[in-house]
Amino acid sequence: MKRIFTRISVLVFLGLLFISNAFAQNVTITGTVTDAADQTTIPSVSILVKGTTTGTQTDANGRYSINAPANSTLIFAYIGYSNMEVPVNNRTTINTALQSATQTLEQVVVVGYGTQRKIDVTGSVSTVKGEDISKQASVNPVSSLQGKVAGVSITNNGAPGSSPKITIRGTGTIYGNTGVLYVVDGVWYDDISFLNPADIANISILKDASSQSIYGIRAANGVVLVTTVRGKKGDATINYNGYVGLQKVTNAVEMANATEYATAVNELYNLVGSEPLFANTNLGEGTDWYDVALRDAMVTNHQLSVNGGSEKSTYNLSLGYLNQDGIIVNNNYKRYTARLSSDFQIFEPLKVGYNITGTSSSSDNAPGSIYHDLYAASPVVPIFKADGSYGDPNEFNLGNGSNVNPQATLDFFNNTSTKYRVTGNVFAELKFAKKFTFKTSFGGDFGQDEVRSYTPKYFATPTQNANVSVLGVNRVESRNWIIENTLTYDNKWEDHNLTVLLGQTAQRFKTYNLNASAQNVPFNSDADLYLSLGDAASRVINDSGSLNTAASYFARANYSFKNRYLLNASIRADGASQFFGGDDLWGYFPSIGAGWVISNEDFMKDQNIFSNLKLRASWGKVGNAGVPINPTTLTVSQVPQLIAFYNGIANTGASIRTIVPPALFWERSAGTDIGLEMGFLENRLSVELDYYNKTTEQAIFDIPILGSLGTSNSRLIGNQADFRNRGFEVSATWADKTEGDFTYSVTGNIGINNNKVLNVTSGANPIYAGGAGLVSGALSTRTVAGSPIGEFFGYEVGGIFQTNEEAAASAQGGTTAGDFRYIDQNGDGLIDGKDRIALGNPNPKYNYGINTNFAYKNFDLTVDIQGVAGVDVYNANLGFRFGNENFTKEFYDNRWTGPGSTNTYPSAKIGGATNYLPNSFFVESGAYIRLRNIQLGYSLPTELVSKWKMRKLRVFANAQNALNFFGYRGFSPEVGGSPTNAGVDANVYPLFATYNLGLNVTF
Repeated sequence: MKRIFTRISVLVFLGLLFISNAFAQNVTITGTVTDAADQTTIPSVSILVKGTTTGTQTDANGRYSINAPANSTLIFAYIGYSNMEVPVNNRTTINTALQSATQTLEQVVVVGYGTQRKIDVTGSVSTVKGEDISKQASVNPVSSLQGKVAGVSITNNGAPGSSPKITIRGTGTIYGNTGVLYVVDGVWYDDISFLNPADIANISILKDASSQSIYGIRAANGVVLVTTVRGKKGDATINYNGYVGLQKVTNAVEMANATEYATAVNELYNLVGSEPLFANTNLGEGTDWYDVALRDAMVTNHQLSVNGGSEKSTYNLSLGYLNQDGIIVNNNYKRYTARLSSDFQIFEPLKVGYNITGTSSSSDNAPGSIYHDLYAASPVVPIFKADGSYGDPNEFNLGNGSNVNPQATLDFFNNTSTKYRVTGNVFAELKFAKKFTFKTSFGGDFGQDEVRSYTPKYFATPTQNANVSVLGVNRVESRNWIIENTLTYDNKWEDHNLTVLLGQTAQRFKTYNLNASAQNVPFNSDADLYLSLGDAASRVINDSGSLNTAASYFARANYSFKNRYLLNASIRADGASQFFGGDDLWGYFPSIGAGWVISNEDFMKDQNIFSNLKLRASWGKVGNAGVPINPTTLTVSQVPQLIAFYNGIANTGASIRTIVPPALFWERSAGTDIGLEMGFLENRLSVELDYYNKTTEQAIFDIPILGSLGTSNSRLIGNQADFRNRGFEVSATWADKTEGDFTYSVTGNIGINNNKVLNVTSGANPIYAGGAGLVSGALSTRTVAGSPIGEFFGYEVGGIFQTNEEAAASAQGGTTAGDFRYIDQNGDGLIDGKDRIALGNPNPKYNYGINTNFAYKNFDLTVDIQGVAGVDVYNANLGFRFGNENFTKEFYDNRWTGPGSTNTYPSAKIGGATNYLPNSFFVESGAYIRLRNIQLGYSLPTELVSKWKMRKLRVFANAQNALNFFGYRGFSPEVGGSPTNAGVDANVYPLFATYNLGLNVTF
């Protein structure tokens, strides 16, 4: 027995020795080493076989080849990057992406006028990398941020060339400029639609008042800092990034067909005591107007860049082309972009550089009312009649209201836009006395926007025609510049780090506006249209302009002790010409922040729970100068109708026809932020929590003026209210990698915001708005103390009157069976304006997102989910009726048709009598969750693409907004609008999904 065991042992030993030798055989391993942040190759990277002296280096293109045992481990090392150990596992191709040491140990984030280590930041700053933006199919970089940052809400319009609206931590202002401030490489902008997303290196979003206050004059609604791609030392790298795709309408609203429409219209006529309109309601399907006008639209995008440089200079050149069709026929947008940036190290202390971006875009626009026209158009009207003429709603007695032939609207609509823009800056940076850096920069933004509209002389139907042709031209020219000078002192000694910044800024914003029109301009499809071709007597030309200037001085100090205790303080003084002649020309915006890096304390050294633990708190003030010029200046009007006689001689009279506030003060926001940053398991899990409380003081509103006062302005602006945004944000990321070439990260974020008006100067009198799209000027929103801004306001529906007798016996006059039955809220036995209540909130309470990245060998997958909850939408489309507009299929199937049929939906007379008044039936949940983006990519093996003289070749498939889940009865619950008119859907752009195939090539 012992002999048998000995023989078995020897056999096992020999087998294991054979297996060990087999695995220990050397293999030739090749691959490429790149920068994980921007995928550029890294030359001279040291590659060592762990436990041996065998090694090699990457060549100028980042490639390497090494012989190593099949079961060994390779160590990749390069100055400025973290070492990486990679098991061979019998592989012959290993591509590696190194993480910058500053990213893994002391990540640097972009803040106002500089950078800071993430560990030193005491405010709330979120960063999105350019690579995350480029993995979206969005043509505007702002859209790519949707769902990626806690506390940031983005509303997309959808129309080609349009700019999304971004809101940071709730509505920050009501009047004037409600948008955020974009700062691109030091130059200020109101939007960044001129930027190609592929040109962006990273975006920093300053969310709290402490981090924003260094931009005091324009920071009330938040600040978005954009850093563009710049050149890197090394051989020229050529990169192409392009895709072609299809945009397809999703969640389309189904409308009643011709038979259903005729049935409902006859019911409507019967309810109002008229003879039926249609003798025969069996009219089949009829015309599907959405099918006629909407289409699957193509989109294509191409971007080519060249990047490189030497020890003394670097450069980056990019060219971009976008061609996007709208989902409505005849709608198209084209954009051409060119960007060049260079940096020159003149000598060791002096660096100069510049960047310049040129953009040209053109668009064939869609009629502004077309989506409502399609919604309202009658399906019984044909597109064209048998003789080729347009189908005429008048022939069906449907020519009233908004019932038109949408095909005629589209065919005779001729409206084009062209935009030209050149923007950029030059800078010089001088380091001296070891601790000081002086930087000066000059930036400009010069553009021209022109809209040309032409209506020909035509006849389509009695209600769609023009007796004369009209050409209109609107041209806006902008000439803006900004000069900034900063002096920075940066010193480190023993346990102390101190950075002091002093700065000065001067800005000018100038616009020139020209409006002109002429009649009887002949149309020639092969030539341009000119005003001079029209009748001389009909030509009208008006021009205007504006000039705003600002001067600013600012200072900031950052101090840290032992990398544990942090202090940040800043002050900015702004003077703006908008307030010239007022009592508040200058505004002062201070901030202070403190932090405690608890994980760096001695008593935390022996614990194994936290890899990082940091507590921070901040407070600051920011301002808003986005108001008209000299709003407190009383102007005098001189018009021919006013005549004054002096000594018997008639003179043109003058009249004061405006009312202005006696004084207008800066709108200021004061905010507090408390944050907690945590890292676990060697920072594989990171969590960030924030609580904020932001109050807008002396908010500027425009309030109605009584018409009996005889003024030309119907509203008066002034410091009318205070309101507050208070909320909580959570962001968590798990990132890890396995030995099997699988890396992944999962990030989730949620922002919770509560908006509340604290007081209104007018006392208990609310500020009403929200009349867009509603019948008879009914107002659906109000802003009043104790409630959110622009809350929906109206009658609460308690049911449907089932009989005329029930309606007649009620406290609600002018109603019949099938009408809404409103609740008598105050119990006075009368339904009137006193019974209106708050119906809903258009300000989202919850914004959330889930963002994931997976990579395995040559495959990569990105999945982004985004959603909104705790928000309401006013579906004005349902009640926007002036005559015989169409009905949705959902309404037709559920409408009241007689006693007992329903107690929820009204009759076909939904737009009549008191039914159109703002009420709870039209207020719906605007909550949604969508698959915002999914992209699957595959990078071809390096040994294969190298044969084609390439460094990298990646193909990808992308789907955006492919899946959408919501209960709203319209096209999309993503409805924008100004703060007091937000969420009112009278003509929303239909939601669409985009499916792309793309290619990334690097030479």
